Amino acid sequence: MPKSLKPTSQLFLITLAVTIAIWVLRGVGILTFLPGGILWLLILMSIGTGVVNGLMGTRR
Repeated sequence: MPKSLKPTSQLFLITLAVTIAIWVLRGVGILTFLPGGILWLLILMSIGTGVVNGLMGTRR
């Protein structure tokens, strides 16, 4: 039976996956209409959720 992830871990992984997917698609030229600010916002959200996930992992 697989172990389920905590909600903060799931949020971090989803945010990271969406960020990487949009970054790659924009780099390839498929999502060129997307402004760079959206990409920066996704990167900052990924970093923020990663920090929150790390802090929640150190709590008892």
